[in-house]
Amino acid sequence: MLATMGCFISLDATMKFALQTYSLVEVTWGRFFFATICALFICGRNFSTLVQTRSPGLQSLRSILLMATTGLFNVGIAALPLPTCTTIMFMSPILVTMLSSLVLHEHVGWRRWCGICIGFCGALVVIRIWQTGLSGINHGAIFVFAAAFTNATYQIFTRKLRGENPLTSLLFTAVAGAVVTSALLPWHWSMPDAFGWLLLVASGVFGCAGHLFLIKAFTAAPASVVAPFSYSSLIWATAFGILIWGDWPVASTLIGAAMIIGSGLYIFLRERHLAAATIAAAT
Repeated sequence: MLATMGCFISLDATMKFALQTYSLVEVTWGRFFFATICALFICGRNFSTLVQTRSPGLQSLRSILLMATTGLFNVGIAALPLPTCTTIMFMSPILVTMLSSLVLHEHVGWRRWCGICIGFCGALVVIRIWQTGLSGINHGAIFVFAAAFTNATYQIFTRKLRGENPLTSLLFTAVAGAVVTSALLPWHWSMPDAFGWLLLVASGVFGCAGHLFLIKAFTAAPASVVAPFSYSSLIWATAFGILIWGDWPVASTLIGAAMIIGSGLYIFLRERHLAAATIAAAT
């Protein structure tokens, strides 16, 4: 999971750097196109088996949601410091709990709803809404919030595909993103130089490797062991932000991050406790 977060934040930093020179569509295309090449290499001779799915509709919808998440996040990250975007994206697990109640009709008790509310308050602290007001919110923050929402929805549909081979899901998301962005690319293409190609290739490699490490993490250990390590991404994001752009996290980002991470961990531990209680009652 630590390697997963390192890859995902490296992906974010690479795309943020590339967006200074190349268009949103071109950078997003590079992320999915070269991830597809990596995924095909990983699948190897098993491609014909892995490309088969029992749920083509769900796989397609899940792929669209990941594309939307990537596009929205890229717009946001071009306007905001990397640590700020990473902190806002921590809302995704909290939103998953909320959507589990609204979409999957899973029971969410008042304690977890309190955790959800605290998480939202933490997000408001990050964007310093008491200083800017609703009209002064940075447009980048709005796009990253939208990315957190589509990412949470993406995770909800991932739950519905638990019976699928994880490599099948990896392949579908990469190929779908590559096909859609390739169709849009002719209107947004700018020939990259050598360093530009390196950034585009690296984004695909980081994206594919991150998802592969994520699969390996949940294969090697229970979710209760590895999931909390996802918050290590803030360390990576802060380090990249300082080293590349000189963006030191401000106090509001750190306070908001503490509130969001705290509420996210509380919700996670509460769900773990309820799952254990259910198993104990059944036995």
